[in-house]
Amino acid sequence: MAAPYRLVEEKSWAVDLSELHRALTTSRGHCTLRAIYISNPGNPTGHLQNRKSIEEVIEFAAAERLLLLVDEVYQDSVYAPNREFISYKKVLFEMDNHLRETVEMVSFNSLSCACVAECGLRAGYMEVINMDSGVMHFVDTMLCTDINAPVTGQLALDLMLSPPKPGDPSYNTFAEETLLTRATLAQNVQQTLKLLNDLPGMSCWPAMGGIYLYPRLNLPAEIREQANMLGLEADVLYCQMLLQEEGLILGAGQHGGTTGSHHLRLCVLVPPDTLEEVLSRISSFHLRLTDREHNGSYRKTKSRRNMLSSAEEIGQSYI
Repeated sequence: MAAPYRLVEEKSWAVDLSELHRALTTSRGHCTLRAIYISNPGNPTGHLQNRKSIEEVIEFAAAERLLLLVDEVYQDSVYAPNREFISYKKVLFEMDNHLRETVEMVSFNSLSCACVAECGLRAGYMEVINMDSGVMHFVDTMLCTDINAPVTGQLALDLMLSPPKPGDPSYNTFAEETLLTRATLAQNVQQTLKLLNDLPGMSCWPAMGGIYLYPRLNLPAEIREQANMLGLEADVLYCQMLLQEEGLILGAGQHGGTTGSHHLRLCVLVPPDTLEEVLSRISSFHLRLTDREHNGSYRKTKSRRNMLSSAEEIGQSYI
C-alpha cells in the first residue's frame, strides 16, 4: 500500500517535512510503511532540492527507519541559474557518522533520461548503501536471474558513466552535443513558461531541472461538469479533447497538486521547431476552449460512449 504525500506547489513543488509526517501518521492503522520515494530533480515538477531539504528527508528516513529510494535520473538536466544538482549520497556521507553508517538508501539513474536520452536501449543502474547483507544477497540473486539489460544498453550505460575526456578523439563532439542539448532545454523551458503563463486559466511555476513542465489548469465549469458526468478527471478530458482537435498528446496531471486541482505534463526536451508547433497547437486549442465558455457556445458534440472510448485509448498510450 502506498501513502501519498503532496508537494508544495506554491513553493515550486518543494518537499515539505510536515507533509511527510502527515502521510506517515495517516498511514498508521492501515499499513506499516517501509520506504520513502523521492524524485530529485522532481518528475514532472522540475523542482530541485537544496542541501537543507535533502538533509531533512534523510533525518526523517532515519528517525522513522525507512528505506530511502531516490530517483535521480534527471541529475544532468539542471538549468536553473546558480543551482546545481547535489546527490543524496554526497549529502548523506557528509552528515554525522550515525546517519552515514545506518541510513539505508538506494539511488537510481538511467540511460533513458539523461542527456544521452537513449530511451530505446532500456538500461539503468542503482547504487545500494548500508543495506543489510541478507537483503543484498536476495537483491544480487534477483539481478542475476530476472533482470538482463540488452548488450547495447549496457555498452551505452558504460559510455554514459565514463564519457570522453579532454584529449580523446570524440571529446569535442561529445562536449558540443551535450552543451547544445542543455542550451536547447533551457531555452525551451523559458519559451514554454512564457506562453503557458500568458494563457487564460493556465499557470506554471518555473522548473529548475528535468525535461517536463507541470502547468496548472483552471478549466471552464462546463468542462469540469462534463468530465464529472463521464467519470473522468477534468485534465484527462482536456487531454482527450486536445488529441481530438489538434492531434497532440499531453499527459494529464493526475492529482499532482491539491485536491480538486488539475495539471498537465508537458515534455520540453524536443527540437525548437517541434516545440514551436506544439505550443501553437496548445495555444490555439486552449483559446478556443476558453472562448466557447465566454461566448456560451460550448457544445457537447460527443456521445458518452465515444468520449469514454477515446479516453481509454489515451490511457493506453501511457502504459
